[in-house]
Amino acid sequence: MEFESLEGYELIKADDDRRNVLKEKREMLGLTQRQVADKAGVKIIQYQRFEMGTRSIMTASFQIACRIIEALEMNITEFFHSNYNSDEQTNF
Repeated sequence: MEFESLEGYELIKADDDRRNVLKEKREMLGLTQRQVADKAGVKIIQYQRFEMGTRSIMTASFQIACRIIEALEMNITEFFHSNYNSDEQTNF
């Protein structure tokens, strides 16, 4: 079996993709982090941690995760099945 070089490829964790999606969707909607946090009913620092990647939305409570995803006008099922890609704006 031949090994193909992975040079030029970047490995990205799923959580990184979701974090990027949160930020890109927020920016696409023209919202600030505070506005998303307010719409979701969470503290701004909570939302910032998800967007910065210091906390994973996948380990948040179901209620908090759903409120943030809905505040960003995304489909919860598609988000959790990684059907939103940070580089594919057509899914928004």
